Amino acid sequence: MEYRLEQLAEHVNGRIEGDGGILISSVAGLEEAGEGSISFLANPKYRARLKDTKASAVIVAPDVDLPGVNLLKVPNPYLAFAQVLSMFVQKHHPPQGIHESCQIGEGVTIGDECAFGAHVVIGNHVTIGSGTIIYPGVVLGDKVDIGSDCILYPNVSVLQDVRLGNRVIVHSGTTIGSDGFGFAPTGSTYVKIPQTGTVVIDDDVEIGANVSIDRATLGETHIHQGVKIDNLVQIAHNVVIGEHSIVVSQVGISGSTKIGRQVTLAGQVGLVGHIEIGDRVVIAAQSGVRKSVPEGKILSGYPAIDHRLWRKSQVSLPKLPEALKTIRALETRIEALERDLKRLQSD
Repeated sequence: MEYRLEQLAEHVNGRIEGDGGILISSVAGLEEAGEGSISFLANPKYRARLKDTKASAVIVAPDVDLPGVNLLKVPNPYLAFAQVLSMFVQKHHPPQGIHESCQIGEGVTIGDECAFGAHVVIGNHVTIGSGTIIYPGVVLGDKVDIGSDCILYPNVSVLQDVRLGNRVIVHSGTTIGSDGFGFAPTGSTYVKIPQTGTVVIDDDVEIGANVSIDRATLGETHIHQGVKIDNLVQIAHNVVIGEHSIVVSQVGISGSTKIGRQVTLAGQVGLVGHIEIGDRVVIAAQSGVRKSVPEGKILSGYPAIDHRLWRKSQVSLPKLPEALKTIRALETRIEALERDLKRLQSD
């Protein structure tokens, strides 16, 4: 697969400085790229590597100049890199049609141009939109509704009554619609609370591998449009995640917590239940959030506090042992001065 540089420029609305007719056959990093490769420079701290690259062309910001190198200039090099890379990717999905080993229940509606791999199990009264690809070992429970152009990778489980929108991608091993963790204490034991709600996944959501999204106790757990969820994330019953939020690996979100739009939860963040996180909040890795957060805040640490205050506290922490020594020495001197003062007063 080859493209002329000018074709790539047209695809990303970029401007060429150099030879637009040069052929590009691959995409690579600055250090790995060779003849026929296009690379990219998105982070200015790697600018020094630009002069040594052997790439045939480089995607750069408009203010970058390098004589002798073919440059494709765009406002957002990282976005353009993603768009160019997508032109070279060839997915090897299962062929259209239904594999002979699939088990399909009663009253199932399947759209045009779908592809089902081996040993897919589909319950009763399931609806699957056109162009959806289902890999081997996927299980769809009764009354599941899957939109168009979705991809469900091997061993995904979408349990009864769950709804997925269009263009949803779910990676291997993920379970959507498992029971929420709800138990009523009796004093010495626990009684299971039936989890009668559902999960709703809106359009253009991508869910990583081995994620668990629990169904609601009542009502719905709702993942809104454009949300991206990394691997190994736990989302509890009745959680709501707003549009275009990012949830990174090993995050745990407790029940009935509501997360706003364009929120970033970095790796291993933990949220208690029944709180609200405002729009555009950023919570740094390994933070523990115990109360609601207003929109636009950046938090770090456990318990999570304002990021600037947390940074100051981290600078102070290594100095604490020496500071404690100083305080103890001062306490000793003060005690000695107090004894001397008492002797003077008694004289």
